[in-house]
Amino acid sequence: MDSGHALQRHHAALRGEGSTALVFVHGFGCDRDIWRFVAPAFEPGHRTLVYDHAGCGRAVAAWDVQRHASLSGYAADLLDVLDDARLGRVVCVAHSIGGVIALLAAEERPELFEHVLMLAPSPRFINDPPDYVGGFERADLDEMFHLMESNQFGWAQFLAPMAIGEANPAHLVQQFQAALCALEPRIARHFARLAFLVDERALFSRVRVPTTIVQSLQDSIAPRDVGQWMHRHMAGSRLREIDISGHCPHVSHPDLTIDLIREVLDGRTLG
Repeated sequence: MDSGHALQRHHAALRGEGSTALVFVHGFGCDRDIWRFVAPAFEPGHRTLVYDHAGCGRAVAAWDVQRHASLSGYAADLLDVLDDARLGRVVCVAHSIGGVIALLAAEERPELFEHVLMLAPSPRFINDPPDYVGGFERADLDEMFHLMESNQFGWAQFLAPMAIGEANPAHLVQQFQAALCALEPRIARHFARLAFLVDERALFSRVRVPTTIVQSLQDSIAPRDVGQWMHRHMAGSRLREIDISGHCPHVSHPDLTIDLIREVLDGRTLG
């Protein structure tokens, strides 16, 4: 797909001024608005770019069943967006499966990425004993997929508290639940299967760009073992464990997330 007009195709917003550019890559179940508590903090002094994945938010028409049959299609979209925006090297902030998408893009075009900061990423959500704890059994996910097909509202009620963290304010859970209900059902089912069944563990040994992993200590979607596994298998990576609940620190703890991004921008050692 031609990169021309990628910003329009993916409902992208390019804001701010400065020599450093940040691109924010959302995960499954939401759209670019998920960054509303974080991205504006960087507009003074930085260029910021938020966009919708194909099939999400206002980019439903950008989704293609063949192109987006794998995460590589979403990575190609990210590269198209970056080419269209002409930002040069970027600091990429990516959430959950968006982190894998960002790493796939960085593997293809490492010259575009100065640093990839991943919030609650996971290369594999399914347990693979004895050496890998992903957080889910395959039967658990099959039950969730069935619920998506039979009762989208019930599925949203199931996933939203897990994503936000039940210890966090109820209105955040309700907002995320509403976002899940607003998804185009057929595309949401397709993206969910792709995200939750993917196995990109081999990718992490090939990463050649500087990376930071942010791991919530109480995350029922991507448990602590996942962050530690990624850190062990990704040369030169930095692991930042944060003592919070939930899978979405940019929603539940935006000030902390802003501080973590600023640490990367300042080049300070994390730990």
